Amino acid sequence: MALDTPTLRHGLALIAAKMEASADELNTVDGALGDGDLGVTMTRGMREIMKVADDLPDDVGMALFGCAQAFTRISGSSFGTLLATGLMSAAKASRGRTEVPWSEMSGLLQGAVQAMSARGKAELGQKTVLDPLDAAAKAAADQSDGPAVLAAIDRAVDETMDAFRDQQAQVGRARIFGEKSVGLDDPGMVALRRVVDGLKAP
Repeated sequence: MALDTPTLRHGLALIAAKMEASADELNTVDGALGDGDLGVTMTRGMREIMKVADDLPDDVGMALFGCAQAFTRISGSSFGTLLATGLMSAAKASRGRTEVPWSEMSGLLQGAVQAMSARGKAELGQKTVLDPLDAAAKAAADQSDGPAVLAAIDRAVDETMDAFRDQQAQVGRARIFGEKSVGLDDPGMVALRRVVDGLKAP
């Protein structure tokens, strides 16, 4: 098994459903440290992606590119831009292929981390979505099948969120809250957590 467009389409549908169910939660956690519109961003972005899901091409890279374009069309938020940037990175790395082995997921995730870091001018260790995403990339490095990759990512995201929860936010709007951010989860991390939760759905 490998990542192909039908598998991607199925995963997108699971994520879209989870974003609808998690919208209020994401808005609330974002409201504590930001604009309070993260749930809106994620639901609108995934709805737009689902509009084009049936028409995504067999080329995995171009399919991911289509997802990035769709999300960008509907969302002008900073998190939406970062997410689209990560998707674009994965799209470039997998362009021209109809299947991408699960063993390459680590590399795709690491590429996304680097692209998002450059775009957002953030570094690892600053309590952002980059931290669990980087941990997920490393955890997936030794896995070669889909369920094992997802399980490794699931653990890595949880562990990273636990490790950063009591740290102070250092980047973006959350930084303004200073010590008040200690003990609160970064909204972007929570969004990633819910994306993984969606993919775990039966």
